[in-house]
Amino acid sequence: MTKIPLSIILVLAVIYIIPFIVYGLSSVLFGLKPPEGASPLMFLLSVFVSKIGTAIAFVLIFYFARNSLGGHWFLYTFIWWLMFVIGEAGQAIGPNYSWKEAIAGMISETIYLPVSAYIVNWLVKV
Repeated sequence: MTKIPLSIILVLAVIYIIPFIVYGLSSVLFGLKPPEGASPLMFLLSVFVSKIGTAIAFVLIFYFARNSLGGHWFLYTFIWWLMFVIGEAGQAIGPNYSWKEAIAGMISETIYLPVSAYIVNWLVKV
């Protein structure tokens, strides 16, 4: 049972850090701009709170479905990836979100979701 909090912490670290690397590279290479209108601290805090919820859901869904998902971390990754990629496209279609931001998000998710699923599969065994 102690592996669940550890899994949540590790997943949170992965899904919080990787996007900063990807968005940072995107800023340098493609001119991606940080969001306007909020202080950097408030922006980072809002992202962190959002990622806490995602990390908890990611780990607990896997945990409660571990009998059917155990060993199938790539399938679990694909389901989450599909949901997030469609969400990024939906945001890009709407106002105040560019395709550059959406593509950076898709790249981040393509990296951090398999890493996170592998970690959870490794720690939360059947």
